[in-house]
Amino acid sequence: MYPGSSGVFYLHEMNHHPQELHWGPAVLEAVYAAADAILRVYEGLEAIEIELKSDNSPVTAADRAAHAVLDPVLAATGFPVMSEEGRSIPYAERATWETYWVVDPLDGTKEFIKRNGEFTVNVALVQQGSPVFGFVYAPVLGWLYAGGPGYGARKSMVRVDWTDLWDQAQVLPARLPEQTTVVASRSHATPETEQLIARWESRVGPIERVSMGSSLKIGLVAEGRAHAYPRAAPTMEWDTAAGHAVLLGAGMELRELVFGPEGFRAGAPLRYNKENLLNPPFLACGAPYLCGDA
Repeated sequence: MYPGSSGVFYLHEMNHHPQELHWGPAVLEAVYAAADAILRVYEGLEAIEIELKSDNSPVTAADRAAHAVLDPVLAATGFPVMSEEGRSIPYAERATWETYWVVDPLDGTKEFIKRNGEFTVNVALVQQGSPVFGFVYAPVLGWLYAGGPGYGARKSMVRVDWTDLWDQAQVLPARLPEQTTVVASRSHATPETEQLIARWESRVGPIERVSMGSSLKIGLVAEGRAHAYPRAAPTMEWDTAAGHAVLLGAGMELRELVFGPEGFRAGAPLRYNKENLLNPPFLACGAPYLCGDA
């Protein structure tokens, strides 16, 4: 085993209790309700009707149904909401937000259309550009990730209420695998990430690759099933914010992946509510011997 492979990169002390989050139970139930709205479309016998948005990404009735469930519940917390399926909000308005919700009602629409079950509902609370809490829920798999910096992180394989989530669900992360394991996107491999993985292999030996759809890729790192997830293909802020919060709760970080003439390195933490909502390349990592010197 390579030195340090049993540890995580960053460790946060759990200095808050989730019960302090008064909106937690209602938002969790809204996540479940949004998932049920998605499943009603997903489990239908007819073909899923697909439309293309202006950026040529697909959208379905399930995306819109989930947004319709989540939006009023989140708005009732008093924080503004930025959702992939909501209205386009000018930066001049968003720039005044200190705390807000960032939501992808159905992350992994392509996985949804394929009916492979690897899609999620993503809900994150962001404060001053950094995620403070997140939910990632995969309705078909039944996996729920939740957490944030100072609160810790949990994973449940079944639906649980807010109290049982913190009292009974799996505490993240678990011990990392003996063999270095990297999450590689099934649909969005790039030359840059392939070069990075090859560089890692030259240092640590053969690397096990695992694939998963949507934000579940970040979840695999947060729970300790994989050491790293590099991503150079395009993503938006609502694709990562919820998983990023869970990573922080698990004692890890999501950092910019900087490519240069001398190789690759992990840069600054990913930031949110930028004028351009497109994320830079990033690295989710739970192993110091990879993250400290990508």
